[in-house]
Amino acid sequence: MKVYQSTEIKNISLLGSSGSGKTTLVEAMLYESGVTKRRGTVGGQNTVSDYFPVEKEYGYSVFSTIIQTEWLNRKLNFIDCPGSDDFIGGVVTSLNVTDTALILLNTQYGVEVGTNNHFRYTEKFNKPVIFVTNHLDQEKADFERTLLQLKENFGSKVVQIQYPITTGPQFNAIVDVLKMKMYHWKPEGGVPDVLEIPNSEIEKAQELHNILVEAAAEHDEELMEKFFDQGSLTEDELRLGIKKGMIHRDVFPVFCVCAGKDMCVRRLMEFVGNVVPSVNASDKPKTMDGIEVAADVNGPTSIYVFKTSVEPHIGEVSYFKVMSGKLKEGDDLINVDRSSKERISQIFAVAGQIRTKVEEVVAGDIGATVKLKDTRTGNTLNVKGCEFDFKEIKYPEPKFRRAIKAVSESDEEKLNEVLTRMHEEDPTWVIELSKELKQTILYGQGEFHLRTLKWRVEHNDKIPIEFKEPKIPYRETITKNARADYRHKKQSGGSGQFGEVHLIIEPYFDGMPVPEMFRFNGQEFKISNRDTQVIDLDWGGKLVFINSIVGGSIDARFLPAILKGIMERMEQGPLTGSYARDVRVIVYEGKMHPVDSNEISFRLAGRHAFSQAFKEAGPKLLEPVYDVVVQAPSDRLGDVMSDLQGRRAIIMGMESEKGYEKLSAKIPLKELGTYSTTLSSLTGGRASFSMKFASYELVPMDIQDKLLKEYEASKKEED
Repeated sequence: MKVYQSTEIKNISLLGSSGSGKTTLVEAMLYESGVTKRRGTVGGQNTVSDYFPVEKEYGYSVFSTIIQTEWLNRKLNFIDCPGSDDFIGGVVTSLNVTDTALILLNTQYGVEVGTNNHFRYTEKFNKPVIFVTNHLDQEKADFERTLLQLKENFGSKVVQIQYPITTGPQFNAIVDVLKMKMYHWKPEGGVPDVLEIPNSEIEKAQELHNILVEAAAEHDEELMEKFFDQGSLTEDELRLGIKKGMIHRDVFPVFCVCAGKDMCVRRLMEFVGNVVPSVNASDKPKTMDGIEVAADVNGPTSIYVFKTSVEPHIGEVSYFKVMSGKLKEGDDLINVDRSSKERISQIFAVAGQIRTKVEEVVAGDIGATVKLKDTRTGNTLNVKGCEFDFKEIKYPEPKFRRAIKAVSESDEEKLNEVLTRMHEEDPTWVIELSKELKQTILYGQGEFHLRTLKWRVEHNDKIPIEFKEPKIPYRETITKNARADYRHKKQSGGSGQFGEVHLIIEPYFDGMPVPEMFRFNGQEFKISNRDTQVIDLDWGGKLVFINSIVGGSIDARFLPAILKGIMERMEQGPLTGSYARDVRVIVYEGKMHPVDSNEISFRLAGRHAFSQAFKEAGPKLLEPVYDVVVQAPSDRLGDVMSDLQGRRAIIMGMESEKGYEKLSAKIPLKELGTYSTTLSSLTGGRASFSMKFASYELVPMDIQDKLLKEYEASKKEED
């Protein structure tokens, strides 16, 4: 493969819902460009793109795959992204390093939830979009309905380049209103016959051509003047206008393909090669310092590692984009994130599992290398003297969680190593070793997402594992004031132990004043605030510790021990052993012994006094509540609403979005354990949702009572 310059390189994300045909389209493009000699099929498990064992096992894409082809003396770098919402991380990664998105649609189903989700990401990253309608040869294909839905969802910026003469099993021709020609295929597809538009279609074609001309001219004053003067534009002028419109997201072209029969694939690639913006004409990426970096081959060498995978027979492969300069074999670079040196021993151009060795790649291009010593996904590598540092990619919040453990305890250490490696491959797999819950929690985007990890761990790494329902990170707090005292006294020959602590606790919120006096059982307790410590707790909330000792009844040197004892109980709350939060403790009195008092005595006295007071202070459990946004088809809204009500959801708002309903709700984490699976089942996989931690809220009394009984029973079993 020759070395292409930045003006000749196009980077494109290939997006679309599951079943839209992305992998099949990739096979057709690779075949047409001569990279492969035959087209593989998903059913035959012989595609270039889906080559990992787990992808062959399940029959769907799990990882985004880099596909590089040469067409019209240009290099086209496609990244084929998984369609399932469970693997949305691949889409986010891809859009961070590409400049244009092709969104495939299955014309049997039209615009799906996945279509809308992917489009929103292109909007977020400000990427041009081309819509590609596929499966036109299927019995239920409906191009006109799909086109209408595109316009309803994405507005008048949706502009046809092509339309089919007919759809269904007889599909074999399209009209291209940019070239004003008809393309006709023989049953084997491939190279079409380019014909004049038949009389029966000329009126429709001319009308759509005029709409296209107006859309192209609208974004360039010079083209607009020519259009007014001449009434039309040349093919080259049309391309220029469409390109400018695409760059500003003012034109979303619509193409037709039948990827399975290799029809119209060549024409799509021609349009991509001629019209899609090259890397030097696209938005410049920014460093963490906000510096724009142009794809300049003469700039300092800087590469960004956006993907890492462990691949059969090779080991660890690092995929990178050259952000600036040019990269050559043997170059020594500095990893700015880890302050380590790396030598680039080999460089590959990649087409799925096909790797071609190259000696050099230039700014804007995508490549791969192997056996980097200390480089991880999201790292920037620079030539000495260059200080570029590009941001790590930000991924969506997890939506599914399970506790994970090895069946055999002897495999636990190995499992942790495997999970760390797999997080490198897919950063949306998040692993937490929870000290609080005493579990390893695995987070992901859905049940399929975690099931895929389980398959890989058990089949590739030969470690049997099991998933369990994870515990909920409850919090404990109090709702009223309480007072307690405790004397710790122990005598066992020689020096004994003695410490007595009197304290008051109350619920705390930011900014609340310290009362001058408390009253309990008719007795008044005056407060003298001699010292205040505000402790921001690692698990959220605060502990405020006030020294109100007057007259030296407890020596100041014992106060840290009292605080330590209280913190021990905050870390293992008196109700259920959960973390406690938002409590103010006032130590106002106590006693000590000139010989027997020591730190351990006051630590234990403080701990027990706090525990007694906590149980008298209207203790309550708090549970984590999440903000959840659900997008569901209108015809399934009733089922979705009914299910949410059964999950203690509080509906915060609802709005319609062209055939879909967007619901905002607050839902306890306890009720979200199986939501991903249930929502998919209720809507036939046509809905999606996102969730983000909102706050801790009081647990209803009936649920609190149940949790307390469960905790007491578990403690008895342990005893």
